[in-house]
Amino acid sequence: MSIGLLALLDDVAGLVKVAAASLDDVAGQAAKAGVKAAGAVIDDAAVTPNYVNGFTADRELPIVGKIAWGSIKNKLLFLLPAALLLSLFAPWVITPLLMIGGAYLSYEGAEKIFHALRPHDAEVHEAGLEPVLISAETLEDQKVAGAIQTDFILSAEIMTIILAAIDVEDFWTRAAILALAGIGITVAVYGAVALIVKGDDFGLWMARHARSGLGRAFGRGIVVAMPVIMQALAVIGTAAMTWVGGSIIVHGLYEFGIDWPEHLVEGAAHWAEAATPAIAGFTGWLATAAVDFVFGIILGAILIPIVGLVLAPAMKAIKRLLPKRA
Repeated sequence: MSIGLLALLDDVAGLVKVAAASLDDVAGQAAKAGVKAAGAVIDDAAVTPNYVNGFTADRELPIVGKIAWGSIKNKLLFLLPAALLLSLFAPWVITPLLMIGGAYLSYEGAEKIFHALRPHDAEVHEAGLEPVLISAETLEDQKVAGAIQTDFILSAEIMTIILAAIDVEDFWTRAAILALAGIGITVAVYGAVALIVKGDDFGLWMARHARSGLGRAFGRGIVVAMPVIMQALAVIGTAAMTWVGGSIIVHGLYEFGIDWPEHLVEGAAHWAEAATPAIAGFTGWLATAAVDFVFGIILGAILIPIVGLVLAPAMKAIKRLLPKRA
């Protein structure tokens, strides 16, 4: 009896070791995949703070929380099962779907630049897309919905990059790695966003309550710097949406045999690396992002009149045909 019990305990210990090794492998693969998606993660973190601009301080964290919860649902309820199932049964669908997302990001980025350059014309364009908002609650709902829509596209790119980086054949292990990496990235991104949007409140608290003059001066410096930081993030976020959208389109065209945009991007990167060997990695990335940005701007500029003159009227006509809710 004792021998049988010892054998059972030995088997249990062996299973525990295997499970621990599997969990360690899942965590390691998730971390490795998350690093490969770092570029898209930075884009996501840069875009999101813009959605809390104009709200009172007490609504900033609740709005970030709503967007973060929407991001978790995007990744776990929609993108994770879709990515796994499409990779198994219809891998050819992934590239066209990503290109649609890239076109959306290019349009969003170009539209924001259009608004900065031609605010009156941009307001006319936006008025044709949606009804005028009449309360702070609907403004908040619209901002949250817009942020979650943008997050969906960026999350789709992130999850696709992670899926491509996973070097595991087992279906459930791949699912676990994808879920763990998605949750970890979401926590990191929206934790950073929460710190950014509450930076001015922290600076104000330090300016009033720090025990030393240096601490109070540092707090005042944070308060003065935060509007500049938020404006810089708005610019980075717009550029990020545009160059990520352009990048998705360029890679998608390459998958369909149209390779000259990809070769143009690669040529620009090689030229920049050769011109600045001391910082070749940075300048190569910068040249790649710049060319992707140009492609995104061109596509977005083409889409602005198409959305305003074709897609928006078509969507309104479809809505009029649908039964109205009470």
